Amino acid sequence: MGWVIMSERELNRVEVLVQVDDGRLTVDSAANLLDLTRRQVFRLLKRYRLDGAAAIRHKARGKPPNNRIHKAKRDYALAVIKENYADFGPTLAAEQLAEHHGFKVSRETLRKWMVEDGIWLSRKQRRTFHQPRLRRECYGELIQIDGSDHRWFADRSDPCTLLVFIDDATSTLMELRFVTSESTFSYFEALESYLLKHGRPVAFYSDKHSVFRVPKPNEHMTGMTQFGRALAELNIEIICANFSRVKGRVERANRTLQDRLVKELRIAGISNIDDGNAFLTDFVERYNARFAKAPAKPDNLHRALNIEPDRLAEVFCLRDKRYVTRDLTLKYDRKRIRLEVNDLSRGLVGKYVDTYEFADGRIQVRAKGVALPCSIFDPHQQRVTHAAITENKRLGAVLAHIKEEQERGPIKTTVKPESDRDGYRKNGRRNNGWNTLADRKRKASQGCDI
Repeated sequence: MGWVIMSERELNRVEVLVQVDDGRLTVDSAANLLDLTRRQVFRLLKRYRLDGAAAIRHKARGKPPNNRIHKAKRDYALAVIKENYADFGPTLAAEQLAEHHGFKVSRETLRKWMVEDGIWLSRKQRRTFHQPRLRRECYGELIQIDGSDHRWFADRSDPCTLLVFIDDATSTLMELRFVTSESTFSYFEALESYLLKHGRPVAFYSDKHSVFRVPKPNEHMTGMTQFGRALAELNIEIICANFSRVKGRVERANRTLQDRLVKELRIAGISNIDDGNAFLTDFVERYNARFAKAPAKPDNLHRALNIEPDRLAEVFCLRDKRYVTRDLTLKYDRKRIRLEVNDLSRGLVGKYVDTYEFADGRIQVRAKGVALPCSIFDPHQQRVTHAAITENKRLGAVLAHIKEEQERGPIKTTVKPESDRDGYRKNGRRNNGWNTLADRKRKASQGCDI
């Protein structure tokens, strides 16, 4: 006799029936143990005595189930899926089969068929693995940059952002700077400090923040941000990662800094950005001595700056073009700028001029490289309004600015009539009926001047 496959429940029944057959257990006790009726225990005992333990197995074992779907139906469903729904998942494919083909089958049955036929991959087979990227071989070849918004001073001050520049080849902290929020000027300030210390790297590696990448470029745009334009002038490449985990070195550095730096700032009693930036110089040296790695190759790919430090202000500014109107004014950042009348500005009507906004707030207008004398027509016009659009990473700084404006006092608003949209202006004269159409016809019939 060969091997007999039995379930755990069937083995338990055989063990109890053996005790009943030997007289060591009563039928009533066996019925209680097996949760069966006395009649069923007698039936099982009879089968056991006639054919042995193998007779206790379920009679349907090894036989096809009575509710089995016919193989022809299975082949039909798979043929329809391959022809029309090859890229559908089991759930949607089952819905389409029932709705358009009158073939009803559960999604799990269909999933099993599709997996067996190779049309669908199981969750385990679809799983993707992100292998760690090897470090760059040379120092200064790739610099990862990121901004970490955190309560760096705990409850002693408001949250702020730490800009982190880290070398990919060595995990060396190249630049740290506390700023209010991630903005173009804050990155300009950190980049200027980096260039003066180390020189120009080959490339920067960042996320898809709007400082580094235009979210929705169109045919009327260059597709380059102000930060990208500055790097292009310095011959430095900018690479944007698709996912934050791709630039894992700077992300892991942020996690380490959020633990170590916060505690060291607390021990040092520092609770503001200025003192924090002064503290970072010594902290970076100690951090690099602890965590920096040796590069695979000893080459330093940083290049000389090759630009005068006083010219960096013209590189690290916001540049744009604005249209000059008939009255020699132009609009910039919700401000109205008025050009002084001179020989050069007279010929700029209807043309575009270059605007330069510097970090200190100065706005300069240039035409063909020549700075034009100008003034802001309404310096109090710029305010954060209810319709202002801001990014999530700059929300804290914008709210702080709004609070400062609200402390100055409420905004003075003027309710204007709907006719103001069409440029209607009252002339101050009242019409008492002397200039109506009927009056003019009457005067015309009398030969009077209207």
